[in-house]
Amino acid sequence: MNILRPITLLLILILFNNCNAQNDVEVKMNDLKNLSVATLGSGCFWCTEAVFERVKGVYNVVSGYSGGNVPNPTYDAVCTGLTGHAECVQIHFNENEISYSKILEIFFKTHDPTTLNRQGADVGTQYRSVIFYHDDNQKKIADEIKRKLDEEKIWDSPIVTEIVPFKKFYIAEDYHQDYYEKNPYQGYCSFVITPKIEKFEKVFKNYLK
Repeated sequence: MNILRPITLLLILILFNNCNAQNDVEVKMNDLKNLSVATLGSGCFWCTEAVFERVKGVYNVVSGYSGGNVPNPTYDAVCTGLTGHAECVQIHFNENEISYSKILEIFFKTHDPTTLNRQGADVGTQYRSVIFYHDDNQKKIADEIKRKLDEEKIWDSPIVTEIVPFKKFYIAEDYHQDYYEKNPYQGYCSFVITPKIEKFEKVFKNYLK
């Protein structure tokens, strides 16, 4: 028996599978090109990602870093608070199904936008509340919603959410992606993220997938 034949077949199968995987990635990225993008920071990105993955009209949520001055930051570097980056998520959504205004309403009402550089026990500039707008229209909408919410005095303190232009988004390490879905019973997930999701599902039940 020619032992090279099964080895050759194995190599062909590996290459075929790799090509299929690459094609799947390319198809997904091409699909995302037709969607709108929002980049938001509201504390730990595990929480923000878990909320928006449940929103109807949202097709992709990626955890990452933005707003700093260090290229290609690592999680450990961002945690020092010295990179200037905030933990945030990039959301791809279909505006025919959900508006940017509603995305921001969910954003504001699923975290505390009045605590400076802090969400609960997570403290530091990396946990700041921030909207990175992608164009003038997003800025206009963000400014208007922030103003209206301040006027309605939903919170006892004024909103401190930053509204700043988007520059660069760095995708976080693989183990941060879909963190809650992969680790629902981990301590932080059980005690912090699950209650947040339950509140979101109650308040925004008409916007659930």
